[in-house]
Amino acid sequence: MTATPATSTHSIFRAEGFSCPSCVAKIEKQVGRLKGVQNVSVKFASGRVEVDHDASVTTTDEIVAAIDKAGYTSVLSAF
Repeated sequence: MTATPATSTHSIFRAEGFSCPSCVAKIEKQVGRLKGVQNVSVKFASGRVEVDHDASVTTTDEIVAAIDKAGYTSVLSAF
């Protein structure tokens, strides 16, 4: 019997308040600390934050809170 991989959800957020490329690292570091987060990708030019996470461990609300804690306003995006 093989182990089933953890379920992964791909969530997209829009963040505001970027002033420099170092903002990307701040968000990636803050969100990356959350349990259940496998990958974080921040697009500086568009303000798009893509997160692969286990939704049963880390909710989208917790990710928004982590982005807010890094100093940026964010919302879950449909695309």
